[in-house]
Amino acid sequence: MNNTLSIVVPVYNEQENLGRVEKELQEYLNCAKVPTAVLFVDDGSQDLSLSIIKKICSRNPAFHYISLDRNYGLSTALKAGFDAVGSTLIGYIDSDLQTSPMDFNLLLDYIDTYDLVTGVRSDRKDAFLKKVSSLVANSIRRSFTQDGMDDTGCPLKIIKADYAKSIPMFKGLHRFLPAMVLLLNGKVKQVPVQHFPRIAGKAKFGLRNRLFGPLIDCFAYLWMKSNYISYKTEDKG
Repeated sequence: MNNTLSIVVPVYNEQENLGRVEKELQEYLNCAKVPTAVLFVDDGSQDLSLSIIKKICSRNPAFHYISLDRNYGLSTALKAGFDAVGSTLIGYIDSDLQTSPMDFNLLLDYIDTYDLVTGVRSDRKDAFLKKVSSLVANSIRRSFTQDGMDDTGCPLKIIKADYAKSIPMFKGLHRFLPAMVLLLNGKVKQVPVQHFPRIAGKAKFGLRNRLFGPLIDCFAYLWMKSNYISYKTEDKG
C-alpha cells in the first residue's frame, strides 16, 4: 500500500498565526514525499480562528477542518483529528509554527521502519524558564514511562494511522504518544528537527501545567499500563 499523510493541526485562539500556517503548509504540500492533506481541528476557539480556517479550506482543496463544540484541550483535539482522517500516516504540528512543516520529510525517511517518528528540538528557541520547566517535566515523565524519549513534547510527529487510532484516550495523551506506541508493541524513532521562537499569539501552557500536569498524567498512564488488555491469538478454526 502506498502511504498517504494527513497533517493534524490543533488550533485554539491562533488567529494571528493562521496566515503563516496556510503559507508554510502549502509550501510543504508542494514538496511532500507522499500525497498529503491538512486537517485543522478547531478546539473551541473564542477568537476569529474558525472563520479564518473556513476561508483557508475554501481556497485550498487539500485543506480540511473539523470544529469541536467547546475547548477540550490538546489531547482531545489530537484524538479527534486522528479519528477523522483516512490516510495511512498521520502527522502532527502545532499552529504556533515553532517547528517547520518541511521537517516532515525528515521524519518520513524513517516511517517504513518505525511506527512513530518524533522530532527532537535540538536547539530550542524558548525562554529559559520554559526550557527548564520542559526539561524537568520530561525527566518526570521519562522516570515513570521508561520510554527513553528526550523530547516527547516536540510538536512534530508522524505516526502510523492504525497505531494512532488504537491508542486509548485520556487527558494528557499528547505527552505520552511514544510511550503508548511502545505499549502497543510499536517501534519509535527520534529525529532532530528545527525549532523557532513563537512570533505571534500566546502560549497555551504555563509553568503550572508544564510541571504539575505531566506529574498527574503520569499516574493516569501507569493506571492505563497496568490495566491495558493485550493478547495474541494462537489458533482458530
